[in-house]
Order: sequence, then structure tokens, then C-alpha cells
Amino acid sequence: MALVVSLAGTFFLYSRIKRQLVKPPSLKIVVSSQTLDAGTQISENQITLVDWPSDHPLEGSFKRPEDVVGRILLCPIPKAEPIRDQLLAGPGSAIGLSAKIPEGMRAVAVVTNEVNNLSGFLFPGSHVDVLTTFRGENGPNDTPITTTVLQNVEVLSAGERLQPDPSGKPQNVKVVTLLLKPEDAQKLMLASNQGTVQFVLRNGNDQAQVESRPTQLSELRGKPAAAAPRVGRMSSAPPRESAYVVETFDGTKKGAVKF
Repeated sequence: MALVVSLAGTFFLYSRIKRQLVKPPSLKIVVSSQTLDAGTQISENQITLVDWPSDHPLEGSFKRPEDVVGRILLCPIPKAEPIRDQLLAGPGSAIGLSAKIPEGMRAVAVVTNEVNNLSGFLFPGSHVDVLTTFRGENGPNDTPITTTVLQNVEVLSAGERLQPDPSGKPQNVKVVTLLLKPEDAQKLMLASNQGTVQFVLRNGNDQAQVESRPTQLSELRGKPAAAAPRVGRMSSAPPRESAYVVETFDGTKKGAVKF
């Protein structure tokens, strides 16, 4: 019995140690051989093949370098980072800014100055709200107002830079490019032609859409905001009768009875 127990225990320990020592089969995947910036068109000397455990496959990875060469990166990656399909623009995409525009979106350029580009702290990847001030031009009843036209808009590029400065150094630029839906691009163009556009920087993690009403000039002077015009019954309409009147005839005598 002692011999049987010892043999069984030895076999069990041997099996566990063997499983730990034996490495699972590996496969080759494509990784970057150097740090790459967004917008880079990948070449053969920028990638290499490394071993990857087959029991932990990486979704979207590539096994052949020729499947990656010529594709464009959508975001920067460090050295030895696996190249995945989610990080690349579609095959045949153009180089530069257009490669960063997702399908169904549009890039819209807006002329800025030192004030509305937040003194140079508006970097690619920042998120802003777009405010527009409309000034009264049709008499005293047309008062200036400021309203939020768009919220949580991504800055695609600042000037010619597609990536922010690594040191965070501000850089004043004359043109900022925003990533917008087609209908929002129309709103921005109309707002920039009809009023003064101002960008408001927001936290990149703040995705909330805030309900806000336009601010009128009278509120800054301490006066309450003008009430919105009521739609409904006209003030000139005659009041409703409080009773029904019925005419009565008794022979030749005419009368009226109210109910």
C-alpha cells in the first residue's frame, strides 16, 4: 500500500511539474519595431515579428507583415506594440488628416485667434463646446444673446499638428479643425457667419450633454430674462359667454331666458 501511494503521489507531482515546464505552442504576430506617430504610413523597417502564445490570441492582430505595410496609423503606438486592425485606417486610405476621419464624420476648419484657441492650449484630441454670440442688428428688441451651439466636439488638429506637443507646450495657431457630424458642420458654418464663435475647453472624460438656455444681455445688467412669447389664445379674442341665452316668444311678446 505504501508503494502504491508513493507511486501515485510521484505521478501526480510529475504531471503538474511537466505541465508547468512545457510551454504552449506560439505563433508569430506583427509588432512595431519603433515608436510610431498617428498618420504614419507603415513600412517594412518599422515592424517585426515576435512570438505570441497561441492559447491567448490577440483580436485584430496580424500574422503577416505584408498585411500591414502601407496601412496608416490612426493613433500613436509605442515600440513593441502589437499592430491591430483597430489601430489602422482602412486599406487604401489617404495619408494625413483624412486618414483620421471616421466614416460618416467630417473635418471642419475654423479660423481662430489667441482668445478662442485658449491661448494655445487647444491640442489635437481636446474636447470643446462651441458657443456663439449673436449681436442685435434689428433695433432695440433684437438684443445680443450667447448660446451653446455644439457640445463635446473633438479637436482633430491644431494648425498643422495632428498630435499634441509631448511636453504640453502651448502653441497659438490660426486654424483649428473639428471633427463633426454633417448636420453639426452645417450648424457651425452658419454660427460662424452669423456671430462670434468661442471655444470652451472641457474635461476629456466629461461626456455629458448639458441643457442650457441662451443668455441675454439684460441678465448681465441685473434684469430678469425676458419671458418667451406664449403661443395660444390671442389677447384680442372675445371672452367666452358665462351662460346660454335663449330667445322666447309668447304671442307677440319677445323675451330672453338665460341658462
